[in-house]
Amino acid sequence: MEDASTFRDVGPFPLLPRRFTMDLPSPDTPPGGTDRSPTKRGRAARRPIFLVGAPRSGSTLLAEALGRAHEAIVAPDGQRRVADDPAELHPAARGWVSNRLVEVDATPATVIAARAALFADPGDADPSEGHGPDPRLVERSPRNALRVPFLAATFPDATFVYVYRDPRETISSMLDAWRSGRFATYPGLPEWPGPPWSLLLVPGWRELRGKPLPEIVAHQWAITTTVLLDDLAELPPDRWAVTSASALTDDPDREQHRLGPLLGLTWDTPAPSDDTPAGRDRPDPRTWAHNAEELDAVWELVEPVARRAHELFAEPPPTVPIRSDTAARRSAKTAEPDGTPTPDFRSVYTPGFAEVLATTGCALIASTYQSGRVVLVRGDGERVNTHLRHFDSPMGIAVRGPELALGTRNTVWRFCDQPEAATSVDATGRTDACYQPRSAHVTGDVRVHDLAYDGAGELWMVATRFSCLATLDPAASFVPRWRPGFVSALGPEDRCHLNGLAMVEGRPRYVTVLGMTDTANGWREGKGTGGAVLDVDGGAPVATGLCMPHSPRWYAGRLWVLESGRGALCTVDVETGTVDTVAVLPGFTRGLSFAGPFAFVGLSQVREAVFSGLPLMEAGGERTCGVWVVDLRSGAVVSFLRFEGTVQELFEVAVLPRRFPELVEPGADASNDAFVLPTAAMVDVVGGPPD
Repeated sequence: MEDASTFRDVGPFPLLPRRFTMDLPSPDTPPGGTDRSPTKRGRAARRPIFLVGAPRSGSTLLAEALGRAHEAIVAPDGQRRVADDPAELHPAARGWVSNRLVEVDATPATVIAARAALFADPGDADPSEGHGPDPRLVERSPRNALRVPFLAATFPDATFVYVYRDPRETISSMLDAWRSGRFATYPGLPEWPGPPWSLLLVPGWRELRGKPLPEIVAHQWAITTTVLLDDLAELPPDRWAVTSASALTDDPDREQHRLGPLLGLTWDTPAPSDDTPAGRDRPDPRTWAHNAEELDAVWELVEPVARRAHELFAEPPPTVPIRSDTAARRSAKTAEPDGTPTPDFRSVYTPGFAEVLATTGCALIASTYQSGRVVLVRGDGERVNTHLRHFDSPMGIAVRGPELALGTRNTVWRFCDQPEAATSVDATGRTDACYQPRSAHVTGDVRVHDLAYDGAGELWMVATRFSCLATLDPAASFVPRWRPGFVSALGPEDRCHLNGLAMVEGRPRYVTVLGMTDTANGWREGKGTGGAVLDVDGGAPVATGLCMPHSPRWYAGRLWVLESGRGALCTVDVETGTVDTVAVLPGFTRGLSFAGPFAFVGLSQVREAVFSGLPLMEAGGERTCGVWVVDLRSGAVVSFLRFEGTVQELFEVAVLPRRFPELVEPGADASNDAFVLPTAAMVDVVGGPPD
């Protein structure tokens, strides 16, 4: 399993801006001017830790975890008003604009008041207790999410920890908070005709007047998260870190110990287990299901911000020192951390999975746009090796001989298998293929789905946002080549959610759509039964009434398709349109490839906010993520590989005709320092051609 750095290293912090240094007392000096004794409380004042995130994101959970550290002091609830204590910073004194504060609000007077509010001795803490040589004060006020620039200027030695939580869980919890009435922050807010204003007062709140509560809350979350991510991006990397509610609940002991070196905290007791009161109080990540329909209605409002937030959590810029040895310098991964385990990804498999890979002589490559990763699945004796590579929202994958194409958020990458370079990433000789990046074509955000090579080697892609099949040209973003007859015009409107492409005899022949509709996102209303397989030759429907079909493939003289909303692998009779179910699997089926008598089927945990009402949801039972192996001769499941952690959704699963391949990330040292030249040019290489 490949390493991934989720937290940023914490180094020395910059000093307070010079314009404050002459005017402000020491942080250890209270408003009255008497110097504090060097208790742990006074020392903590120099390096507070601010937990930031949208309301209901899990800051309480993180504060509890950090609070068990020797050095940590968690600010009591009464002190979680750092920036509202000065009267001039209260929204009422500022025209009720919002809770937003920026650097210019950090005047000498407000800085002194804010410091006094935070560093007041807690009534229930003994400042003489020993909490290590460098105590840290932990503060978790939700309003901090809108005040990072102000806090960064006021507390120049502070660290910020961004708490990521699945937006569906967070927004659902925010909805519940509004409805409970217990979280009303401004019940008499002027010019607000709706329910008592709850949680953060976000910029632009007046524009939400008259909107339904789910839409108000969706905007509240999106505005808060956008402001927060923009502000964090302006800070030096060593002043902030990232964690997640899921990491804190899935493996809290490992997560708190990973945070420790970055924040200067240590523990000597394990995190609470599920059989302790604290462990039992951990939030259930699926409690948002009761708000699924309302979340579905507002998902488009939050999706772009949700993707951005998740990408930051999935792939924060690493700051851990890099190994300087040759193997590290030639790593196939950019900026590989030194020995840092991947905390948010695990895989488990049945014993037969490695045997299937060995029997078919192949490996697999799967894309998971949801977590920003490509997963190489390789047999290693009786074990299965899962190998991660990072890309921006990877989706479609196509393989043709030594060529591999990968579609990402706005780029189609092309790789070429150059086994001569394998030794630069693996000195053991085990790697038998090395896919090096060779070119990138910027398409823009066309929501590329399936990719496929035709018989002449030209790459075709499904441009879902434009409801068309397209090819690539250096002079254009893409070249539209075909669209369904019922789609009247090109436009970035996702009119029918065209998503899958099957090649037959080297030509595009069959496609899948989620609806035969001609309006922006028109397919959503009938997604449960509106899916169809279309014949590219003439555009006529081959099969209709399908539940969210994906991944059409032509194999062994038959058309195969995944009816994702039922979790089914099916065949389609192209003459009669009859759909026969071969297997029903425990997840949203998407991503399909074949080797010998086996089908490799990708499964995803479905989002209730998007997929509510589908047969897969109504059937209940376990819904999981991974790759399932189905024997085409019997329809039986012979083995599976299950992904756990933050990898919850797959898009594609493709077969690689090698046993232990490597995929080199663009920009990695292995692509910078390994050179492959034509054979004829090797005679001119310094030192002559290799033996």
